[in-house]
Amino acid sequence: MTQTVDNQPATGLAQQQSQVELFELQLRADIRRLGHFSNRGLWAFSLFMLVSMMAWRDFPMLPLPDKVVAALGPPPAPHIISIVLLFYTFSAIILSLSRMTAGLEHKSSFCHVGYLTGFFLFYHFAKALDDNFWAVLGAGVTILSVESYRIWSYCREALGRKTEQLDFIQRTGRIPPEDE
Repeated sequence: MTQTVDNQPATGLAQQQSQVELFELQLRADIRRLGHFSNRGLWAFSLFMLVSMMAWRDFPMLPLPDKVVAALGPPPAPHIISIVLLFYTFSAIILSLSRMTAGLEHKSSFCHVGYLTGFFLFYHFAKALDDNFWAVLGAGVTILSVESYRIWSYCREALGRKTEQLDFIQRTGRIPPEDE
């Protein structure tokens, strides 16, 4: 330990050591967060499958479509809903793939579940769910699979970087150099 003239520890060394410890704690917290975040796509997929099971049973907990139509007015025609579903599916896949190539951390899986649930509901209230269930299920599985893979690959890459930085700290006792 380096000492100053009045036999007090040098503050520069202690400060550097505390910065290394803080950086190491931050890295460990980031690794835990990324581990939890990597499962986000699977949780969204599971929720979508639960909603799909309710749609398969024709939403037994919802009021009958006639009551909802009487209260809110008629839903869009099934072919219009199908066109919007088609546009949404391609848009969501392209957006997810562009986020994957850009390496962005984006937490959008659960909003896709909400949108897909909306399509199930529109078809249900239009009394066309029997004919279009598989279209929404197929679109949902495709979108959420791509989204889940995007999240998983982002987390895998980030976890690799964070683990390398943690290994560097444990080997050298210093903060790793900045990546450029």
